[in-house]
Amino acid sequence: MNKNNIIGFLLIILVLIGFSWYNQPSSEEIIAQQKQDSIANAMKEKAEMEQKIASEKKKAQAIAEALNDTTALFHKSLNGTNKTVVLKNEKVELTLNTKGGTVSKAKILGFPDRNGEKDITLFDGNDQKMNFMLSGKSMNIVTNDLFFEPSNISDSTVTMTAMAGNGGSISINYVLGKDYLLHISMRANGLSGVFAPNYREMDIEWTDKCRQQEKGFTFENRYASLTYKENNGGTDYLNETSEKIDEKIEESLDWIAFKNQFFSAVLIAKNNFAANSLMTSVPQEKGSGYLKFYQAKMKTFFDPTGAEPTEFEMFVGPNDFRLLQNIEEESKFGKDLELQQLVYLGWPLFRIINRWFTLYVFDWLTGFGLNMGIVLILITLLLKLITYPMVKKSYMSSAKMRVLKPKVEEATKQYDKPEDQMQKQQAMMAIYSKYGVSPLSGCLPMLIQMPIWIAMFNFVPNAIQLRGESFLWINDLSTYDPIIEWDTNIWLIGDHLSLTCILFCVSNILYSVMSMRQQRDQMVGQQAEQMKMMQWMMYLMPVMFFFMFNDYSAGLNFYYFISLFFSAAIMWTLRKTTNDQKLLDILEARYKENQNNPKKMSGLAARLEAIQKQAAEIQRQQREMQNRRKQ
Repeated sequence: MNKNNIIGFLLIILVLIGFSWYNQPSSEEIIAQQKQDSIANAMKEKAEMEQKIASEKKKAQAIAEALNDTTALFHKSLNGTNKTVVLKNEKVELTLNTKGGTVSKAKILGFPDRNGEKDITLFDGNDQKMNFMLSGKSMNIVTNDLFFEPSNISDSTVTMTAMAGNGGSISINYVLGKDYLLHISMRANGLSGVFAPNYREMDIEWTDKCRQQEKGFTFENRYASLTYKENNGGTDYLNETSEKIDEKIEESLDWIAFKNQFFSAVLIAKNNFAANSLMTSVPQEKGSGYLKFYQAKMKTFFDPTGAEPTEFEMFVGPNDFRLLQNIEEESKFGKDLELQQLVYLGWPLFRIINRWFTLYVFDWLTGFGLNMGIVLILITLLLKLITYPMVKKSYMSSAKMRVLKPKVEEATKQYDKPEDQMQKQQAMMAIYSKYGVSPLSGCLPMLIQMPIWIAMFNFVPNAIQLRGESFLWINDLSTYDPIIEWDTNIWLIGDHLSLTCILFCVSNILYSVMSMRQQRDQMVGQQAEQMKMMQWMMYLMPVMFFFMFNDYSAGLNFYYFISLFFSAAIMWTLRKTTNDQKLLDILEARYKENQNNPKKMSGLAARLEAIQKQAAEIQRQQREMQNRRKQ
């Protein structure tokens, strides 16, 4: 990167920052906008409430008419008492209501919530609704309007039955497995004449207001998404940050998940959800206690004769990679569910690193019962150990260029003019070639370590094992660790300062100082001048990282802090144990060996040398043309 590129890059950053600051509204404008927003929200809420009241009145009127009509098919089931039935094992507690006959409350046991309760309530009351709708020849059957009679009740089973006036019924049978999987079987009995002969699909509408379960709203919201699995493809999800309403999914689906950062409710269909399902995801306001509003409208198989039931499985539990792998074995549908995709491990390259390295190391270390902070330190040490040979090779390449700097300066001092810089580069490359030094060797460790950094960026925030785990001053490694908090939201910062984020950014600055000093010691001429511009960009990056990572989990910031600390320690140790004079003597001996037979560069270095020679030739031709014109 030359001087002009660096200046241009810095100017773009300054313009963007200046533009953002200049366009900030004044406090008066903010207050005025808040008033307008409050009025608009109030009007919107009023309109929604009026619409809801009108809808409820219409529904109540329809039910009242049906109740008065003793010939209505489900006349008796439209009136009753709402009772609850609880299915429970050691992992989950599910409450079913007889009004509608579906799960109305889900508690995941053993995971404390952000308010100090010992168990997580994933959804409750009107936050979540599941409605099955059947289209008859003369009337529609909507399960939410019916009262079901429970039978066959135990801790793990219940059968909900809604009786029809003709002696037929709709029954929904529930069987809770040993952990987080609920099997659902729905069957029509004696109702074949109610439906058209070719009727083979039922409609399902599933809604949920996804609760905020963690302390950091912004960070958790980033990992909450409506996710689904295509029947003949992979998984996909609706954008986490933008509003999506009735997004049509053209493929048939195996399952649909209402997911937040660490927990999910997943509905799996034995006979798939038909193509063209409609999905909705609407982000909620901070402070509302909710992350997203989810809605899924889909169709699936239904046999009106009752010969074959409509079957589902519902997973309500934590987003644990290994657990989700095992759920596929427990499923009775024999599908390749890939539920572990709910734990996002990054793009393909980074996912491979996390899937086949990080996960196994993490499982191995957590198997010893170690504190999660210690686990992160040990993972960092192991990664540093693996990459140490490449880091040492990079450092030695820089050290060789440092001890050769006086010779390079002496050999290139005649190329001081700007138009001679290409010849200067060629002369430098020739010297490095004679001494057997490759200037590009220093780039390799950074290229190797960068995918690891990005892989951990995806792994740590999705590791449920860090949730609620404390270490040193950190109360919870899965969320931010504030040293100070306030009520109002400050632009770019938020409402807190995270200590691990500050440590990460400070260590990044110190490491940048060490790296820049090492590179400056090996640079010649204008390169050293350009480095002065480069260092400002290197110092600016940690500041930008602060605004990015202040909301991120303490575990991730702590990992980056420890990683930079060990990198600085390795660099310092290598510098102290390197004898410059001894290294120069080795290079001089190599130079004598290569004096009459210079070592040829290969790979990228050879291509760069060829490009430099080609550019130098073009410059020479241009100068000759300019001289001819002057003559």
